[in-house]
Amino acid sequence: MTDQQPQPLSADEVLDIVDEHDRIVGQAPRGEAYARGLRHRCVFVLARDGEGRIFVHRRTDRKLVFPSHYDMFVGGVVGTGESYDEAALREAEEELGVDGLDAPTPLFRFLYEGDGGSWWSAVYAVRCDLAVRPQEEEVAWWAFLPQAELEERLGEWEWVPDGLEAFQRLRKGSFLCP
Repeated sequence: MTDQQPQPLSADEVLDIVDEHDRIVGQAPRGEAYARGLRHRCVFVLARDGEGRIFVHRRTDRKLVFPSHYDMFVGGVVGTGESYDEAALREAEEELGVDGLDAPTPLFRFLYEGDGGSWWSAVYAVRCDLAVRPQEEEVAWWAFLPQAELEERLGEWEWVPDGLEAFQRLRKGSFLCP
């Protein structure tokens, strides 16, 4: 990892605000976008290690949305002028604490409308054979879990609702089958 690791987007970071068709209609600071329920863009990256296990983590209690919830994706918001692909790589490297990750593979997009607000969500997958050092400000606990164990935990742990919806869409599409 280099000393120039990208910094997480703060509540003051400006986001593109989008309509129901994912067209940019304005900009707003991240904190305002969440507070006012303004639709924006997010990325979700399913990271697997060389054994096919999925990176699962519990968010810190300091997160702006869904604090202390579990997630099977790394990811976050897309900054103003940033592409989904750029945000997916930035967020994956940032949250996993790695540098030099291959570009995540885009899988699909969907409009999330539920707990926490509404955002266009681009879902990706990436293989991470690098030694991870998750960012302490973002990740309170983590492990690479076999998919079967992750499935067992779905009813036991409190998951971020948008990530859970993305995972359920992946499962329905058979994207997780080897």
